[in-house]
Amino acid sequence: MINTRRKIIKDKGGVPTPLEEEVAKALVEIEVSPSCDYKAEMREVYISGATEIEVGKGGEAMILHIPFRAWQYAKKIQSRLIKELEKKFNRKHVVLVASRTILDKDFRRKGLKDIVGPTEIVGKRRRLGCDGSQILKVLLDPRDKDKEHIDNKLPVYAAVYKKLTTKEAVFSFLQG
Repeated sequence: MINTRRKIIKDKGGVPTPLEEEVAKALVEIEVSPSCDYKAEMREVYISGATEIEVGKGGEAMILHIPFRAWQYAKKIQSRLIKELEKKFNRKHVVLVASRTILDKDFRRKGLKDIVGPTEIVGKRRRLGCDGSQILKVLLDPRDKDKEHIDNKLPVYAAVYKKLTTKEAVFSFLQG
């Protein structure tokens, strides 16, 4: 029996869902596997929640919420962790999201960057339609275009953004 309780930390003593239990079990299995060369970072990674969403034409994605304390460790091994989790969950797309405290609009933190999967956000543009509709265009780092099949995950990022914020967004690479 694998002890998964240390990989799930719920607020106010909440009960983990079956999906969260399954993800925690997969995290423990990755950590104890002999081929894992990033055990120190995996020991510090845990989740606070997991949700599943439908993406496009019958595809599915999992959103794993990682507390901000564990985010620094998860960020170091993010691409390898996503790859391992996608293998364990039958090629479902996996997106890691840092759970953060919402601050006022005028508050700026120095040194923090926006992260989308294994690439960085380099720009944002808001497009207004004649009918008053708004679409956020998120520009990603063009150096990461060929790495990790990120082109295939752009619709997943858009679906996850819509699920988390209820706003439309289009993800693309900066031309240049």
